[in-house]
Amino acid sequence: MKKIIMIIIALTTVCIVKAVERPKLVIGIIVDQMRWDYLNYYDYTFGDDGFRRLLSGGYSFDNCMINYIPTVTAAGHTSVYTGSVPAITGIAGNNFYIGDTKTYCCADDAVSTVGSATTGVGRMSPRNLRVTTMTDAVKMAQDGCSKTVGISLKDRGAILPAGHTADAAYWFDNSEGVFVTSTYYMDTLPAWVREFNEANRRTDDVRYTPEGNNLVALLAIAAVEGESLGQRSATDFLTVSFSSTDYIGHRYGTRSKHTEEVYHELDRQIAALLKALDEKVGADNYLLFLSADHAGAHNADEMRAMNVPAGKWRETGITDALNTWLQQTYNTTERPVRDMIEYRIYLDHEAVRRMGAELSDVKSRLADYLAEGDSIAYAIDFSNAAMQAVPNEIRDRIVNGYNPKRSGDIQVILQPGWYSQADDGYEAGTNHGVWCPYDSHIPLIFYGWHVPQGRSPREVHITDIAPTVCSMLSIHVPDGCVGQPVPF
Repeated sequence: MKKIIMIIIALTTVCIVKAVERPKLVIGIIVDQMRWDYLNYYDYTFGDDGFRRLLSGGYSFDNCMINYIPTVTAAGHTSVYTGSVPAITGIAGNNFYIGDTKTYCCADDAVSTVGSATTGVGRMSPRNLRVTTMTDAVKMAQDGCSKTVGISLKDRGAILPAGHTADAAYWFDNSEGVFVTSTYYMDTLPAWVREFNEANRRTDDVRYTPEGNNLVALLAIAAVEGESLGQRSATDFLTVSFSSTDYIGHRYGTRSKHTEEVYHELDRQIAALLKALDEKVGADNYLLFLSADHAGAHNADEMRAMNVPAGKWRETGITDALNTWLQQTYNTTERPVRDMIEYRIYLDHEAVRRMGAELSDVKSRLADYLAEGDSIAYAIDFSNAAMQAVPNEIRDRIVNGYNPKRSGDIQVILQPGWYSQADDGYEAGTNHGVWCPYDSHIPLIFYGWHVPQGRSPREVHITDIAPTVCSMLSIHVPDGCVGQPVPF
């Protein structure tokens, strides 16, 4: 149906760009798991043409905060491009429940893989996203005449930023070492993508190396050439998400030689992308922003070695332990705890009913039990979070992150310095997802078209990025937007 609609638009719409001054191309760059302080901490590894160029020639908001929880990849990419929060967008996390079904944020069994024989990797689309994006807004403001392309190693890093009306989103099939898409966008990869895959096919796992980001940068440059982005009469949009920084952070932490290397190389890759944009689009013809979907904590073991309070909340066995406690408390064989996802507890409401218990009573008792643990600061019943005796900064983030149809029943707030840790062997690495500044303070730099040089310490939010871009382009904000344009 999407293809039919786009064909009709192409056949019936005359692409005449209105007399509104706009750049030829908007490019959004998200660096997955980038802490704000990395701009300073890893500066000694940078050259003059990447991050330093953006900072010296652009405008940096040095106090950009994420104003919801959980601070995870899908929610972050979505909030950057919608100007909204999970409570409204429906992207409650990377995974969540829709009804009784555990759902991956981009899962869509109605579509299939294009570009490889790996069945599951391409069953993805933005259909679980319940609002529009600024990429949608740019296309709609120009009657469908612009092009939108999203690129990332991660499917969610490509799909959610590119929005519902995207011409294409490309992500990496690690099993075959090529970029793929889904039938939501097209039935066959364009020739330029096929040529890129043939020339750059990988047989090793590039996700945990700087080469993963390099492939994304090279494909973004190829997209500018292959789709003539920024070289037509309309304003096009290219979204780029660098994911290897997140993979490496999870495995090795914030201070490892691997993290140093990936940011050194990312600086070179951004410099190459900027050079290509200068040559193909023109240095004064593109508007660029760079931010992150979330940041990350320092490794808890390293913090404790420095006498800083910190710890790891073990995920393994939590659901079983909670069910055992509830069974003993209510003298039942039911398993009322369905799941725990990204610090959210999902209850099986039918199981609670069969127990003969009141849902409110189960939630209250379970929250009190959880809060007894030294690692947990609060356990909050989502349904009355606004009335809980917790600091406003935490309460507001809980409310902004709570989608009644997808977020579950109880929000767990760990003590500062603590994070959930799976038994995956990444003990030297880190995690993210909480409200604390180490997870929620992210970089935000605007650069290029009509952007002055400067920086500001004022607090802004991840939700302010989309309305700022839309204001600069004189277009309407996305339909779930709650952010505000920020002045330079």
